[in-house]
Amino acid sequence: MLVVIVGVVTLSFTANLLIEQTIPTAQVTPVRTTVIQALAVAALAATIAGLTTSLLLVQIILRSLRNIAGSSQRIAAGRYDERVEVPASDELRAVAESFNQMAEALEQIEQRRITMIGNVAHELRTPLAGIEGYLEGLIDGVLPNTADTFLDMKQEVRRLRRLVDDLQTLSRVEAGQISLHFTTFDINDVIRRVVAQIQPQVLDGCLQMQFASHEHPLLVHADPDRVAQILLNLLGNAVRYTPEGGCITIRSVHTNDEVQVIVEDTGIGIAAEHLPFIFERFYRADPSRARTSGGSGIGLTIARHLAWAMGGDIRAASAGPGKGSTFTLSLPRAG
Repeated sequence: MLVVIVGVVTLSFTANLLIEQTIPTAQVTPVRTTVIQALAVAALAATIAGLTTSLLLVQIILRSLRNIAGSSQRIAAGRYDERVEVPASDELRAVAESFNQMAEALEQIEQRRITMIGNVAHELRTPLAGIEGYLEGLIDGVLPNTADTFLDMKQEVRRLRRLVDDLQTLSRVEAGQISLHFTTFDINDVIRRVVAQIQPQVLDGCLQMQFASHEHPLLVHADPDRVAQILLNLLGNAVRYTPEGGCITIRSVHTNDEVQVIVEDTGIGIAAEHLPFIFERFYRADPSRARTSGGSGIGLTIARHLAWAMGGDIRAASAGPGKGSTFTLSLPRAG
């Protein structure tokens, strides 16, 4: 509307100047009247066209916003498959596409939540079923009332407690509530401590373990206890999934800005289709083998979140089934 008014005033002023300079005095008045009438008609037409266009644009914008508002309410009510129609306007298209991306992310989060609930229920069912079986056997007199029977029951209770502790740790680390105590230390010292700690499991599995440390100290800025927790998980998995006579190699290297701890094994390996999901909660490339070995299925998830919390990362690689696996822990280099 302001543009129309400014245009009319400008044209009127310009027309008056031209009339006074080019039109004879006797014809100035009728010509001025004609010009003013023409400008008035043009201004009215421009105003009507402008208002009509503005109303149409407002209707389009309001309709799109109402659709987004309605869809957001349905998503809030639990309908995560809701999407909005993408309009032709570039600006509204960007808003609609962002909204649909948000809705898709929420749907995936909800699907993961449902899957996690099912996985937790399944994991809890296994030790509970074992405890229930022992109790029924004791009540019916099938199992002897001896210390060995109660020790077997205690193992199931420990398995249940370990799962609950892992779930609690996972919840805290994903929420960013895990406590970290950063300091500068030589990563090789932590590796040696972890290797010594896991050595009995290596001997029990008739495995070989080699540690190739860097010739110079590799200083990192992280939490040494959490780094040890990550390495225990990676080495524990390597021991668990490497058959007798296999070899596990752990070595430390560095780049310009990070230190890497590489854990390689000659174990069962990981298929290419499983690699993208290996760090997801409760994901198991071989469910039957993992459950019999006692893993909770969230150790790698916890390890990766801990690495992220310290500014690092964990990557997995494998040439395929039967060709071993490689896990690389990266941490920021100190100094």
